[in-house]
Amino acid sequence: MVDGRAVQRENALLRELVTVYQHLTGLTLQDADVSTVMRLLADRTAATVAIVSRGLEIVAAAAPGSAGDGAAERVGEYLAGTRLSAVLNSTVHTRRSLRLPQVSSSGPVVVIAPIVVGDDVPAYLMTFATPGADDSGDMSLLVTEHAATICGVILGRERIVAAAARQIRDDLVEGLLLGGHDGGEVGRWARHLGYDATRQHRILAAAVGVATSARPAGQAALGQRAATAIDHFFSTRVPGVITSIRDSEVVIVVPDDSLGTAEATQLSWSCLARLREVFPEVTITIGIGASCQDPAEIARSYGQARRTIDAVTRLGHQGQVVAFEDLGIHRLLLQVPDLNELRSFAAEVLGELDRHDDQRGAELLTTLACYFRENNSPQRTARTLHLHPNTVAYRIRRIQEITGLRLDTYRDRLMAQVAVEILGATQGGLERLPVLRRP
Repeated sequence: MVDGRAVQRENALLRELVTVYQHLTGLTLQDADVSTVMRLLADRTAATVAIVSRGLEIVAAAAPGSAGDGAAERVGEYLAGTRLSAVLNSTVHTRRSLRLPQVSSSGPVVVIAPIVVGDDVPAYLMTFATPGADDSGDMSLLVTEHAATICGVILGRERIVAAAARQIRDDLVEGLLLGGHDGGEVGRWARHLGYDATRQHRILAAAVGVATSARPAGQAALGQRAATAIDHFFSTRVPGVITSIRDSEVVIVVPDDSLGTAEATQLSWSCLARLREVFPEVTITIGIGASCQDPAEIARSYGQARRTIDAVTRLGHQGQVVAFEDLGIHRLLLQVPDLNELRSFAAEVLGELDRHDDQRGAELLTTLACYFRENNSPQRTARTLHLHPNTVAYRIRRIQEITGLRLDTYRDRLMAQVAVEILGATQGGLERLPVLRRP
């Protein structure tokens, strides 16, 4: 004999299921976001719901009625107390929702459904039902799965819109970086990007290099992920920043009055340190151009940032942060096509120091470099090197005796200074070259 009450309950559940389906499907036509889906699902199912990223970060969460305020905290506590990695990975492969066994009799009934966007599963939809909730056992599974599908449609749509906006923004940035356009046109492009021509700005260029040890098939994808991470790093830390990913580099336009050269350099080093942890096979080199204000000057500042990267790369010091204005005389020296010509000049001027005595020669070169940095002051050089001034004076005399230079004459002193800069930049003298030293 058929239980009439059971049939009525099943019919009620089916009607509720159809109603929820209709409401959820209707959201795709209303330009709703995933938070709206979460609130509707929580209210209709009387359950706490959440969207959780692949990294177990809570993207959105909701709970029915007054319990909604603490939804994210409760979901966070559940995620922290369980090991879901294997379970979540299985849903990625099967693309099917599943119900987790209750950890305890008082624990929630948890259903997980993958949110599929194209060929990717960027997140999961989770529902946390009260134990003993009156449903057929399959309703929460079906509703969660359908809601995940709706979230996938919404996220896919948002990705398309974001990609289109990104393309437009990249095209505008490209025009600004190339320069050579009508000033009024450049100004309009800059305003569309949110560039404030009343403020000073600085252009950062971050070159992305992938180690050849990485698998060739994955090198492009790895470089793209690293570029996206750089974009996200600066976008979330600098108000008013404009970013663009171009081939194997990221261009960052930073308001200079809110982030000066020192702060920009330090933040860039923080970015490099972070990416070394996440992408050990990727080398990031960041060049910082001079300050600019008029939109027409953006191309100049970007060109300086690029030349700085080229200079650092040519010297074999990739993975550094260098400001164009700190390159000093190296901006001129590196115009020489052949670095061997520079090394040959330095060897002609100071090479006798190394040939005279390797160990003593390095000591004398260090003293000479410090002597020039301290404006030819034996006293300040002595304090910097923790030596007696007489020791510094003796070493300077020995340098002049060995090389035949007279450091009290302009011509010889200039030759010696240029030679010291060349040696510091081209012969592994990174620690002797202050502009390339990490702060």
